[in-house]
Amino acid sequence: MAEHTSTRFPADVLDQWSGVGIDLPALFSAGLLGERLGIRIVEAAPHKVVGTLPVEGNTQPYGLLHGGASAALAETLASIGAMLHAGPSKIAVGVDLNCTHHRAVRSGTVTGVATPAHTGRTSATYDVTITDEHGKRVCTARLTCALRPTAGQQQTAERTTTETPTP
Repeated sequence: MAEHTSTRFPADVLDQWSGVGIDLPALFSAGLLGERLGIRIVEAAPHKVVGTLPVEGNTQPYGLLHGGASAALAETLASIGAMLHAGPSKIAVGVDLNCTHHRAVRSGTVTGVATPAHTGRTSATYDVTITDEHGKRVCTARLTCALRPTAGQQQTAERTTTETPTP
């Protein structure tokens, strides 16, 4: 089962999210899918997100790390980076994921590192490099997320644009 309580967050990220009333490590965990896969988020900041995935339990019929498991790790890490970049008033929604698988892995743990390629007001793109325990590249991925207002922010924006001033 994934462990999110040991994720390292920079102090400025903790400060930014402190008054929101959200369990930050739980929100930026790998979720239920990540728990099933054993994804562990090690470090999380807008400029870099690091996580690991065990190969055992995440293989395809030939005994190799399943490409979908690598994709899930990549999307998780990049989504966390995009959400941290966007801040508590927005959510990040993945709109495009591309993965290139370079080499097979049969055992051990792989590590993914997500770094921003673009961070804007309405979208964020993160490059993810996944390596084996020897530092050899297993997979290269790129995720683009749309950044949308949270439900509360969306309702406020809609009220502002639909209200007409009274004479």
